[in-house]
Amino acid sequence: MPKKKADKLLPKLSEAELDLVSHIEQDYELETDLLGSDPRLRRLKDGEVIRPASATQNTIRALEQRGVIAPAKGREALTLIWRLTKKSK
Repeated sequence: MPKKKADKLLPKLSEAELDLVSHIEQDYELETDLLGSDPRLRRLKDGEVIRPASATQNTIRALEQRGVIAPAKGREALTLIWRLTKKSK
């Protein structure tokens, strides 16, 4: 259901980008290395890690350039956590 919310708010995003945004809205954290590659979705509730098949470094870069997500310091060294910006909420 939250995917529909993302569809309404951000109609110009690709299917892979919408998938990432909807997961972030569903209590997942998007993690990458410092270069933005190797994207992983970590569920906040239990720490389960999912590797989205359709997401790449270019997907992350496109979301950042559009102002949908912004980097934050990760839990581990050399990792970034991406959060939704206020503009995209």
